[in-house]
Amino acid sequence: MMSAREHAAIDDEISAYCKRLFFTDAISDLCGSAGTPKQIEFLRDALKAEITRRDENRKTRLIKRARFPVYKTFEGYDYHSVKLPPALTKAELEGVDFIEKRQNLVLYGPVGVGKTHMAIAAGVEACMKGYRVQFYTVTELVLKLAEARKSGTLERLRNTLNSLDLLILDEWGYVPVDRDGSELLFQVISDSYESKSLILTTNLEFSKWGGIFTDEQMAAAMIDRLVHHGHLLIFEGTSYRMQHALMRQTAAQPEETT
Repeated sequence: MMSAREHAAIDDEISAYCKRLFFTDAISDLCGSAGTPKQIEFLRDALKAEITRRDENRKTRLIKRARFPVYKTFEGYDYHSVKLPPALTKAELEGVDFIEKRQNLVLYGPVGVGKTHMAIAAGVEACMKGYRVQFYTVTELVLKLAEARKSGTLERLRNTLNSLDLLILDEWGYVPVDRDGSELLFQVISDSYESKSLILTTNLEFSKWGGIFTDEQMAAAMIDRLVHHGHLLIFEGTSYRMQHALMRQTAAQPEETT
């Protein structure tokens, strides 16, 4: 026999599930007035299962739309090459708390030390929490912006980018960008300022950004917007890919005979 307290608790669950599924209160009211205990429990479990199914489908869609080049998570991530700033803990990073605060992350260091892995892992976790995420290399985004301007769809693309919660820009400064591309990229950074979070991966120190983006003042304005509400994570060490390539080469060498 279900107690009055248990009945009330299940009624509350059903009411909450109905709200999440955009159902009317009539279902909850009907259960309370005419449902048997078994019927009420069954309905509660069915609504809960439907919410779980929809949540999983939404996560899958968000991850697909983010267009990550590979799927990465924080599980087993090696932090030995990373220096986190005092204002950002590992738990806050892996929990993507910075997105709610509309803060940016600049991941700086040489190639092959885990910057892109971290950026993708943060993006995947953001999708799992229901945030809208998009991943681009900087070259890809500049080309996409230039094509959109040429075809007259730049405003639509900017609106799409503005609807995101997190924009990940990989390989920032790896390839020089012409003045038109720099101006388009600056618009994206300006649009993002205090409205969403950015993650940038770069091997280029701030003092050299002017040479890549053709204009010192524009580069300084970008830096100003990125660091005002941002964290700088410094990566050091030898390329992970290079280390493992050398290990394979060493393993493949035949032993010397005497």
